[in-house]
Amino acid sequence: MSMGAVNDTQMVIITGMSGAGKTVAIQSFEDLGFFCVDNLPPTLLPKFLELMRESGNKMNKVALVMDLRGREFFDHLFKALDDLSETSWVTPQILFLDSDDSTLVRRYKETRRSHPLAPSGLPLEGITLERELLEELKGRAQLIYNTSQMKPRELREKILTQFSLNKKTIFTVNVMSFGFKHGIPIDADLVFDVRFLPNPHYVDHMRPKTGLDEEVSNYVLKWTETSKFLEKLTELLSFMLPHYKREGKAQLVVAIGCTGGQHRSVALAEYIANYLKKDYHTAITHRDIERRKENIK
Repeated sequence: MSMGAVNDTQMVIITGMSGAGKTVAIQSFEDLGFFCVDNLPPTLLPKFLELMRESGNKMNKVALVMDLRGREFFDHLFKALDDLSETSWVTPQILFLDSDDSTLVRRYKETRRSHPLAPSGLPLEGITLERELLEELKGRAQLIYNTSQMKPRELREKILTQFSLNKKTIFTVNVMSFGFKHGIPIDADLVFDVRFLPNPHYVDHMRPKTGLDEEVSNYVLKWTETSKFLEKLTELLSFMLPHYKREGKAQLVVAIGCTGGQHRSVALAEYIANYLKKDYHTAITHRDIERRKENIK
Protein backbone atom coordinates (compact mmCIF):
# COMPACT_ATOMS: atom_id res chain seq x y z
CA MET A 1 0.00 0.00 0.00
CA SER A 2 1.41 3.41 -0.88
CA MET A 3 1.94 6.23 1.58
CA GLY A 4 -0.81 8.14 -0.14
CA ALA A 5 -3.33 5.76 1.42
CA VAL A 6 -2.90 7.60 4.70
CA ASN A 7 -4.42 11.04 4.40
CA ASP A 8 -4.24 13.99 6.79
CA THR A 9 -2.42 11.94 9.43
CA GLN A 10 -1.95 13.63 12.78
CA MET A 11 0.95 12.65 15.03
CA VAL A 12 1.74 14.20 18.38
CA ILE A 13 4.97 13.33 20.19
CA ILE A 14 4.60 13.95 23.93
CA THR A 15 7.80 14.53 25.85
CA GLY A 16 9.21 16.74 28.56
CA MET A 17 10.20 16.69 32.20
CA SER A 18 9.43 13.64 34.30
CA GLY A 19 6.61 14.57 36.64
CA ALA A 20 5.26 17.35 34.40
CA GLY A 21 2.09 15.49 33.40
CA LYS A 22 2.81 13.08 30.54
CA THR A 23 0.53 10.41 32.02
CA VAL A 24 -2.39 12.85 32.14
CA ALA A 25 -1.53 13.97 28.60
CA ILE A 26 -1.56 10.50 27.06
CA GLN A 27 -4.84 9.69 28.81
CA SER A 28 -6.32 12.88 27.36
CA PHE A 29 -5.28 11.91 23.84
CA GLU A 30 -6.82 8.47 24.36
CA ASP A 31 -10.11 10.20 25.20
CA LEU A 32 -9.83 12.12 21.92
CA GLY A 33 -9.64 8.87 19.98
CA PHE A 34 -5.90 8.91 19.31
CA PHE A 35 -3.98 5.65 18.99
CA CYS A 36 -1.55 6.03 21.91
CA VAL A 37 1.79 4.41 22.71
CA ASP A 38 3.56 5.14 26.00
CA ASN A 39 7.37 5.21 26.11
CA LEU A 40 8.07 4.28 22.50
CA PRO A 41 11.85 3.95 21.93
CA PRO A 42 12.89 6.33 19.14
CA THR A 43 14.68 3.49 17.33
CA LEU A 44 11.29 1.84 16.80
CA LEU A 45 9.72 4.92 15.23
CA PRO A 46 10.49 3.89 11.60
CA LYS A 47 8.87 0.49 12.21
CA PHE A 48 5.89 2.19 13.78
CA LEU A 49 5.52 4.42 10.72
CA GLU A 50 5.36 1.32 8.55
CA LEU A 51 2.51 0.00 10.68
CA MET A 52 0.71 3.31 10.33
CA ARG A 53 1.12 3.29 6.57
CA GLU A 54 -0.09 -0.29 6.24
CA SER A 55 -3.15 0.40 8.39
CA GLY A 56 -4.57 2.89 5.88
CA ASN A 57 -6.76 5.39 7.71
CA LYS A 58 -7.15 3.23 10.83
CA MET A 59 -4.21 5.01 12.52
CA ASN A 60 -4.59 8.57 11.31
CA LYS A 61 -4.45 10.10 14.80
CA VAL A 62 -1.47 8.97 16.85
CA ALA A 63 0.08 10.18 20.12
CA LEU A 64 3.46 8.85 21.26
CA VAL A 65 5.20 9.40 24.59
CA MET A 66 8.99 9.56 24.30
CA ASP A 67 11.02 10.42 27.36
CA LEU A 68 14.14 9.59 29.29
CA ARG A 69 12.80 6.32 30.62
CA GLY A 70 14.18 5.05 27.34
CA ARG A 71 17.36 7.10 27.62
CA GLU A 72 19.54 4.38 26.07
CA PHE A 73 17.63 5.09 22.82
CA PHE A 74 17.36 8.84 23.30
CA ASP A 75 20.34 9.78 21.15
CA HIS A 76 18.43 8.36 18.18
CA LEU A 77 15.44 10.63 18.67
CA PHE A 78 16.69 13.62 16.69
CA LYS A 79 17.55 11.45 13.69
CA ALA A 80 14.11 9.87 13.88
CA LEU A 81 12.48 13.31 13.99
CA ASP A 82 14.55 14.51 11.04
CA ASP A 83 13.57 11.44 9.03
CA LEU A 84 9.93 11.91 10.01
CA SER A 85 9.93 15.51 8.81
CA GLU A 86 10.82 14.30 5.31
CA THR A 87 7.65 12.21 4.96
CA SER A 88 4.88 13.76 2.89
CA TRP A 89 1.93 12.10 4.61
CA VAL A 90 2.52 12.91 8.27
CA THR A 91 3.80 16.03 10.01
CA PRO A 92 4.65 15.50 13.68
CA GLN A 93 4.01 18.00 16.43
CA ILE A 94 6.11 17.91 19.58
CA LEU A 95 4.22 18.68 22.80
CA PHE A 96 6.76 19.46 25.54
CA LEU A 97 5.52 19.40 29.14
CA ASP A 98 7.52 21.45 31.61
CA SER A 99 7.30 22.55 35.24
CA ASP A 100 9.56 24.59 37.48
CA ASP A 101 12.05 22.73 39.64
CA SER A 102 10.33 23.40 42.97
CA THR A 103 7.02 22.02 41.63
CA LEU A 104 8.69 18.88 40.31
CA VAL A 105 10.49 18.28 43.62
CA ARG A 106 7.21 18.68 45.50
CA ARG A 107 5.45 16.23 43.18
CA TYR A 108 8.18 13.63 43.66
CA LYS A 109 7.97 14.02 47.43
CA GLU A 110 4.19 13.70 47.39
CA THR A 111 4.30 10.47 45.35
CA ARG A 112 7.42 9.18 47.15
CA ARG A 113 8.90 8.23 43.82
CA SER A 114 12.56 8.54 42.86
CA HIS A 115 13.62 10.42 39.76
CA PRO A 116 14.53 8.05 36.87
CA LEU A 117 17.90 9.80 36.43
CA ALA A 118 18.68 9.80 40.16
CA PRO A 119 17.13 6.59 41.54
CA SER A 120 19.25 6.68 44.71
CA GLY A 121 19.89 10.41 44.93
CA LEU A 122 17.97 13.63 45.48
CA PRO A 123 15.14 14.39 43.02
CA LEU A 124 16.66 17.79 42.22
CA GLU A 125 19.85 16.12 40.95
CA GLY A 126 17.85 14.10 38.44
CA ILE A 127 15.69 17.09 37.50
CA THR A 128 18.77 19.24 36.79
CA LEU A 129 20.35 16.56 34.61
CA GLU A 130 17.11 15.87 32.76
CA ARG A 131 16.57 19.58 32.04
CA GLU A 132 20.04 19.79 30.48
CA LEU A 133 19.47 16.69 28.35
CA LEU A 134 16.08 17.93 27.12
CA GLU A 135 17.13 21.50 26.32
CA GLU A 136 17.58 20.92 22.58
CA LEU A 137 14.38 18.90 22.29
CA LYS A 138 12.44 21.68 24.01
CA GLY A 139 13.77 24.07 21.40
CA ARG A 140 12.26 21.90 18.66
CA ALA A 141 8.82 21.73 20.26
CA GLN A 142 5.86 23.40 18.56
CA LEU A 143 3.85 23.35 21.80
CA ILE A 144 5.19 23.94 25.31
CA TYR A 145 2.86 23.62 28.29
CA ASN A 146 4.13 24.68 31.68
CA THR A 147 2.10 22.72 34.22
CA SER A 148 3.50 24.31 37.39
CA GLN A 149 0.21 26.00 38.22
CA MET A 150 -2.05 23.43 36.51
CA LYS A 151 -4.15 20.80 38.15
CA PRO A 152 -4.51 17.53 36.17
CA ARG A 153 -8.03 18.55 35.17
CA GLU A 154 -6.75 21.85 33.75
CA LEU A 155 -4.05 20.13 31.70
CA ARG A 156 -6.63 17.70 30.36
CA GLU A 157 -8.99 20.55 29.38
CA LYS A 158 -6.15 22.41 27.66
CA ILE A 159 -5.27 19.38 25.55
CA LEU A 160 -8.89 18.63 24.72
CA THR A 161 -9.44 22.23 23.62
CA GLN A 162 -6.23 22.36 21.59
CA PHE A 163 -6.65 19.09 19.71
CA SER A 164 -10.37 18.38 19.51
CA LEU A 165 -11.50 21.34 17.40
CA ASN A 166 -9.14 21.01 14.46
CA LYS A 167 -6.82 18.33 13.17
CA LYS A 168 -4.30 21.00 12.39
CA THR A 169 -3.29 23.18 15.32
CA ILE A 170 -4.17 26.86 15.04
CA PHE A 171 -1.29 29.28 15.61
CA THR A 172 -2.16 30.99 18.89
CA VAL A 173 -0.66 34.12 20.42
CA ASN A 174 -0.91 34.12 24.21
CA VAL A 175 -0.49 37.62 25.62
CA MET A 176 0.40 37.63 29.32
CA SER A 177 0.78 40.40 31.87
CA PHE A 178 3.01 39.82 34.88
CA GLY A 179 4.92 41.54 37.67
CA PHE A 180 8.71 41.40 37.71
CA LYS A 181 8.73 41.23 41.50
CA HIS A 182 6.98 37.85 41.19
CA GLY A 183 9.43 36.52 38.59
CA ILE A 184 9.57 36.37 34.80
CA PRO A 185 7.22 33.72 33.30
CA ILE A 186 9.40 30.74 32.41
CA ASP A 187 7.22 29.83 29.44
CA ALA A 188 7.44 33.29 27.82
CA ASP A 189 8.88 33.49 24.30
CA LEU A 190 9.06 37.30 24.14
CA VAL A 191 9.33 39.53 27.22
CA PHE A 192 8.80 43.30 27.20
CA ASP A 193 9.53 45.51 30.21
CA VAL A 194 7.16 48.49 30.58
CA ARG A 195 8.41 49.73 33.97
CA PHE A 196 9.70 52.89 32.28
CA LEU A 197 6.12 54.15 31.79
CA PRO A 198 4.29 56.38 34.32
CA ASN A 199 2.88 54.22 37.12
CA PRO A 200 -0.78 54.54 38.25
CA HIS A 201 0.27 52.93 41.54
CA TYR A 202 1.42 56.34 42.71
CA VAL A 203 -2.00 57.89 42.09
CA ASP A 204 -3.77 57.15 45.37
CA HIS A 205 -7.28 56.51 44.08
CA MET A 206 -5.98 54.26 41.28
CA ARG A 207 -3.78 52.10 43.49
CA PRO A 208 -6.51 49.57 44.45
CA LYS A 209 -7.62 49.26 40.82
CA THR A 210 -6.09 47.32 37.92
CA GLY A 211 -5.38 47.87 34.25
CA LEU A 212 -8.79 46.35 33.50
CA ASP A 213 -10.43 49.48 34.91
CA GLU A 214 -11.07 52.07 32.23
CA GLU A 215 -9.64 54.92 34.30
CA VAL A 216 -6.35 53.10 34.82
CA SER A 217 -6.15 52.00 31.21
CA ASN A 218 -6.75 55.55 29.97
CA TYR A 219 -4.06 56.82 32.32
CA VAL A 220 -1.49 54.31 31.05
CA LEU A 221 -2.31 54.89 27.40
CA LYS A 222 -2.44 58.68 27.42
CA TRP A 223 1.31 59.30 27.60
CA THR A 224 3.42 60.09 24.55
CA GLU A 225 6.01 57.47 25.50
CA THR A 226 3.26 54.85 25.70
CA SER A 227 2.04 55.71 22.21
CA LYS A 228 5.56 55.51 20.78
CA PHE A 229 6.22 52.21 22.57
CA LEU A 230 3.01 50.64 21.25
CA GLU A 231 3.72 51.87 17.75
CA LYS A 232 7.16 50.24 17.75
CA LEU A 233 5.99 47.07 19.52
CA THR A 234 3.06 46.43 17.18
CA GLU A 235 5.34 47.01 14.20
CA LEU A 236 7.85 44.51 15.63
CA LEU A 237 5.18 41.88 16.32
CA SER A 238 3.66 42.36 12.88
CA PHE A 239 7.07 41.52 11.43
CA MET A 240 7.92 38.60 13.76
CA LEU A 241 4.67 36.65 14.11
CA PRO A 242 4.33 35.51 10.48
CA HIS A 243 7.87 34.11 10.68
CA TYR A 244 7.11 32.20 13.90
CA LYS A 245 3.97 30.82 12.26
CA ARG A 246 5.84 29.81 9.10
CA GLU A 247 8.46 28.07 11.24
CA GLY A 248 5.70 25.77 12.49
CA LYS A 249 5.36 27.12 16.01
CA ALA A 250 1.86 26.41 17.32
CA GLN A 251 1.80 29.02 20.05
CA LEU A 252 3.75 32.10 21.07
CA VAL A 253 3.72 33.64 24.56
CA VAL A 254 4.21 37.42 24.57
CA ALA A 255 4.76 38.62 28.14
CA ILE A 256 4.36 42.25 29.19
CA GLY A 257 5.84 43.03 32.59
CA CYS A 258 5.63 45.92 35.03
CA THR A 259 6.58 46.00 38.71
CA GLY A 260 3.60 44.28 40.30
CA GLY A 261 1.58 43.03 37.34
CA GLN A 262 -1.48 45.08 38.27
CA HIS A 263 -1.65 48.28 36.24
CA ARG A 264 0.64 49.04 33.29
CA SER A 265 1.28 45.49 32.12
CA VAL A 266 -2.42 44.61 32.33
CA ALA A 267 -3.55 47.64 30.33
CA LEU A 268 -0.91 47.11 27.65
CA ALA A 269 -1.50 43.37 27.41
CA GLU A 270 -5.18 44.08 26.78
CA TYR A 271 -4.24 46.60 24.08
CA ILE A 272 -1.79 44.19 22.37
CA ALA A 273 -4.23 41.26 22.48
CA ASN A 274 -6.97 43.40 20.99
CA TYR A 275 -4.60 44.60 18.27
CA LEU A 276 -3.51 41.07 17.33
CA LYS A 277 -6.89 39.35 17.41
CA LYS A 278 -7.87 40.68 13.99
CA ASP A 279 -5.13 38.53 12.42
CA TYR A 280 -4.43 35.75 14.93
CA HIS A 281 -6.17 33.45 17.33
CA THR A 282 -5.37 35.27 20.57
CA ALA A 283 -5.66 34.48 24.27
CA ILE A 284 -4.87 36.71 27.24
CA THR A 285 -3.74 35.94 30.76
CA HIS A 286 -3.10 38.28 33.67
CA ARG A 287 -0.82 36.13 35.79
CA ASP A 288 -0.45 38.33 38.86
CA ILE A 289 -3.64 40.35 38.89
CA GLU A 290 -5.15 38.23 41.68
CA ARG A 291 -2.20 39.03 43.94
CA ARG A 292 -3.77 42.44 44.46
CA LYS A 293 -6.66 40.80 46.24
CA GLU A 294 -4.25 38.78 48.36
CA ASN A 295 -2.41 41.93 49.39
CA ILE A 296 -5.64 43.72 50.33
CA LYS A 297 -6.66 40.95 52.76
